[in-house]
Amino acid sequence: MTGRLIRTEDDLAEGAAHLARVCPVWARILPRIGPLPLRRREDGFDAIASAIVGQQISVAAAASIWERMAVAGLLTPQGIAAASDEDLRKAGLSRPKARYLRGIAAANLDWHALREMSDDDAIATLVALPGIGVWTAEIYLKFALGRPDVFAAGDLALQEAARQMYGLKDRPGPAALREMAQPWRPWRAVAARGLWAYYRLAKGREGIR
Repeated sequence: MTGRLIRTEDDLAEGAAHLARVCPVWARILPRIGPLPLRRREDGFDAIASAIVGQQISVAAAASIWERMAVAGLLTPQGIAAASDEDLRKAGLSRPKARYLRGIAAANLDWHALREMSDDDAIATLVALPGIGVWTAEIYLKFALGRPDVFAAGDLALQEAARQMYGLKDRPGPAALREMAQPWRPWRAVAARGLWAYYRLAKGREGIR
């Protein structure tokens, strides 16, 4: 894919400046949460594996499982393929997540090819793999590929942060949050980082690893 990517803190600062220009709520909140975390990581199998591990569990639990996987040599397709079911269980992986990682490891995806795809095509390619839904694919695009306008509206921490930031009575669902996020384009991935940072400030715990 050609075009703008999030690579550095300067890119985040540019996106944050856009948010402050288009929305007075962001203009008020951004100074409170401080510099946004870059959260970039190398693309490839281990990045998608990290997103799989983080599905539907706390950030602390995901970090603990990831550490055990690293010690056991389970961060590569080869390591997953060579591991027994018991090895994966001891690392903390549920049966479904172990099955997903085995399927992804066996798929032999060309991870570099994703770099050249549009957001929609890259998401569709990832969602075709076992265990990967739209949320997981969007997390990968944000943090491994640096896409600036991928949002992940289905993330509960983002929804709760938006509710508190905007003083809403109810937590917005994915469709409502996507509608709220329209003015934040083309920097919705920066807005997501801001919402996670606000969630940490408001709740005292991380909403994403």
